[in-house]
Amino acid sequence: MPMSWLGLMRPSLLWVAVLLGASPPVVAQTPPAPDDTTAYCRQLADLYRRFVLPPAGWGADLEATYALEACRKGNPEGIPVLEKKLRDNRVSIPGKEFKP
Repeated sequence: MPMSWLGLMRPSLLWVAVLLGASPPVVAQTPPAPDDTTAYCRQLADLYRRFVLPPAGWGADLEATYALEACRKGNPEGIPVLEKKLRDNRVSIPGKEFKP
């Protein structure tokens, strides 16, 4: 009886699964931001959503979308982008600007 394609590939697929499962994931993670920086980032994100974010279906600003997602995750990388987007749209920025 001839072997099927799956029958021939099963041992190879098993080894691939074992090798992928055995290697630790390599993920670059930014350390969590201090609480005051996280709060400031979220405050900027709220202002952006309220005053700058275009209505759904009007096109998205990918740079701002990335910054909003970074702030949502507690990553301060989004702060300079959101500050610039708010200033460009003449929205007042609360407190002092973030200086990394």
